[in-house]
Amino acid sequence: MFRGSSYHTIDSKGRIIIPARFRDLVSGADGEGLMLSKMDGSLVAYPYDKWNEIEDRILRLAEKSAAMRRFRRVFIGGSSDCPLDKNGRILVPPSLREYGNLEKDIVLVGVLDHFEIWARDKWDAENRRLEEEDLQNEEVLNEIAKLGL
Repeated sequence: MFRGSSYHTIDSKGRIIIPARFRDLVSGADGEGLMLSKMDGSLVAYPYDKWNEIEDRILRLAEKSAAMRRFRRVFIGGSSDCPLDKNGRILVPPSLREYGNLEKDIVLVGVLDHFEIWARDKWDAENRRLEEEDLQNEEVLNEIAKLGL
């Protein structure tokens, strides 16, 4: 499982070093690397086996609304295969770097079955939003309480 956060930089060529604790989780029968796509202003990174499960679920989805077709088009159509190089890095394509506003300082955030790649300033804003908005909302606090936290 992907857990914790790591602060890194993205180099001028768009390469990111994947932390060893994450790197150990991205090698499997399908190869060593990640599938990246865009979501909520950040990039989502899935090992190949988890990505294949997502694609299968999307294909089986009975809902064929215009919004779901658009989501499928953007999420799958905007994805990119990013194999790890011998130094444990991935190359993030320019279109995904632009979407995530990844210029220098970044944060890799473990979210159990995948991790997210955030521009540092966006990640800091996401944390502030949780503290200043979400944790002030009684419904959100009740949802968290149901987790036993």
